[in-house]
Order: sequence, then C-alpha cells, then structure tokens
Amino acid sequence: LRNIAKIRNMMSLQDAEKLVHAFVTSRLDYCNALLSGCASKCINKLQLVQNAAARVLTRSRKYDHITPVLISLHWLPIKSRIDYNILLLTYKALNGLAPQSFSYKAPQLWNSLPISVRDSGTVSVFKSRLKTYLFS
Repeated sequence: LRNIAKIRNMMSLQDAEKLVHAFVTSRLDYCNALLSGCASKCINKLQLVQNAAARVLTRSRKYDHITPVLISLHWLPIKSRIDYNILLLTYKALNGLAPQSFSYKAPQLWNSLPISVRDSGTVSVFKSRLKTYLFS
C-alpha cells in the first residue's frame, strides 16, 4: 500500500483502483467469512488497512472522516464485507449456485435479513439490495 501511495500521483484513478484491488481488497475479502466471530480488535486492524487504501485512492487526508470516502468508493466497512460475503454465499447455496456446506453464522445472518432482500430474483439484484441494506 505504501508503494502504491508513492506512485499514486502518476496514475489514473482506474489504474490505482486496479492495484489496490489486486494487492489490498482481494486479501481483505479472501476467506473473510472465517473472521465472523473474531473480536472487534482484530476487525479494527483490518478496517485501518481498508481506510488507508481508501485514502490512497481518493487522496484524502489522514484526518478526513472516512465514512464518506468509503461510501463514495462503494466499499462496505470490513464487518459488513464479512456479512456481505457470507450472505451472498448463502443466497447462492439456497438457489443451487454454491455448495451447501455452512456453519451456524450463515443461517443466523440470513434469517436476520428483511424479506425484500431475501426474495431477490437474481444474484445481481440480491447483491444490490444487500449492499443497500448493509449501508443503512
């Protein structure tokens, strides 16, 4: 991330987004469902990494409030990203698009969703409604 920050001024936003996705967000999302029961201290460390990546992309200052920056990038906070990925996999499993091997957390999260989100007709509609719900 520091190396990306050093060359950020020489790149377009699209190129910087590709690098940040390749080296940062892909690692934040990889198997993040396993972090579902982790302590807040663990999640907060990952949130700091995401915040730093968002600041590099948007050229925001260290003391600028991060929530509007994350919203402008359409990035969910880490805790919500974890829930998003678990719920997306649950939706796929219920609709025959993923393996049915799940633990305690997936049904719990699924049952907490509003019916309007659960009854989405397609994966893309579900993803959109889920993100809207998690942002609220």
